[in-house]
Amino acid sequence: MDDEPSFRLMLEKFFTKMNFNTTTSCDGKDCLYKLKNNDFDVILLDFRLPDVEGLDLVMKIKSLKPEVPIILMTKFTDVRVAVQAIKMGVFDYVSKPLNTDEIINTVHNALNFTSKKAPELKSEIPVDFIEGVSSSSIKVKQYVELVAPTELSVIITGETGTGKEQIARMIHNKSIRRSKPFVAIDCGSLSDTLFASEFFGHVKGAFSGALNDKQGLLEFANGGTIFLDEIGNLSYDNQVKLLRTLQEKKIRKVGSNRDIIVDIRIVAATNDDMVEVIKNGKFREDLFHRLNEFRIKVLPLRERREDISLFANYFLQNSNKELGKNIIGIDDEAFPYLLSYSWPGNLRELKNIVRKSVLMARGSYLDKDSLPQELLYLEDAATTPQNPHDLKALSETTEKENIRLVLEKVDYNKAKASRILNIDRKTLYNKIKQYNIHIPS
Repeated sequence: MDDEPSFRLMLEKFFTKMNFNTTTSCDGKDCLYKLKNNDFDVILLDFRLPDVEGLDLVMKIKSLKPEVPIILMTKFTDVRVAVQAIKMGVFDYVSKPLNTDEIINTVHNALNFTSKKAPELKSEIPVDFIEGVSSSSIKVKQYVELVAPTELSVIITGETGTGKEQIARMIHNKSIRRSKPFVAIDCGSLSDTLFASEFFGHVKGAFSGALNDKQGLLEFANGGTIFLDEIGNLSYDNQVKLLRTLQEKKIRKVGSNRDIIVDIRIVAATNDDMVEVIKNGKFREDLFHRLNEFRIKVLPLRERREDISLFANYFLQNSNKELGKNIIGIDDEAFPYLLSYSWPGNLRELKNIVRKSVLMARGSYLDKDSLPQELLYLEDAATTPQNPHDLKALSETTEKENIRLVLEKVDYNKAKASRILNIDRKTLYNKIKQYNIHIPS
């Protein structure tokens, strides 16, 4: 249950593909109504809903259906919330953005805990990715083919939204580890207090509220691949713990005195200049060299415009299926706007723009009127820079204006703005500082 329609739809489609029968709700009232009139084996519950706090709803669900395990989904990785939820009887919690392998594993554990038979998993979780046709995209594909069969650790560098996780999945799917789990972890979302429990797991009674053993992500991924997204956001203390694990190839759960041997391959990604981060003393050089056995650089979309047509049409077909539309293609009037835009959010932004345009389209094709107004406004404004041949200035002017417009639209709520722009909050703060964007007090 979640209040975001696109997120609910994504979960529903994902679990249907995994052979689950699913029902969704948009708020607490609808959830309780469906619980009273139907039987469910497991509940996925968002922590924040429009009409009720997640923990308040937990109490109501427990009084109504005490035997049904609840898995809490939250963007707020606060150990106090997690512990409080577990105390109230929540089976487990998962952090947004969700990792597909982790959520499936947690659901199966919940069903096994209640002696319910989980459906058999399909062999492969679908990956939303195609290969580009630009020279740089072809080079990335060649690098993937080269490094995938090896056991080398890989660092993928590139701006937010360039498809780094999808490239990591390609490496895993072409490796000898492809039959084992692929686990993606957002390093920026893990607090120091949650790191050990999430990475290594904990045993029952390890801390107040630990009512069950919890399998850590490294143990779950044993034999497979761990993808560490935004590795530069990992705190220094957690860098030490990760380095020790990679060196010793074993972990110890919180509260346990027994070591567990793990065999994992690491693929990391970052949009930071790691040389500069190391120079500033914020990242251990020895860990970086451990991770950087092979490097793949992904160029931003504005530097490989040959890929825009391919990806735009691919996202259009996906949006047709998702939204129940039948848009044939992009007309000649609209397409130049897509080609000339700087795409600060890269492929992720292109996907969202195409989805919104498909939703708005009234005819058989995406036309200029289907495109978001801010895109048209920015492109009209970008046609008259001080130096019309200065591509760098053109790109920065467009990006700055896009960020300013979105911030203005959401009343300078940085959390909302970062979600709309499809960049993490740290990147947004850096952009605001870089462009000297005024934020009203």
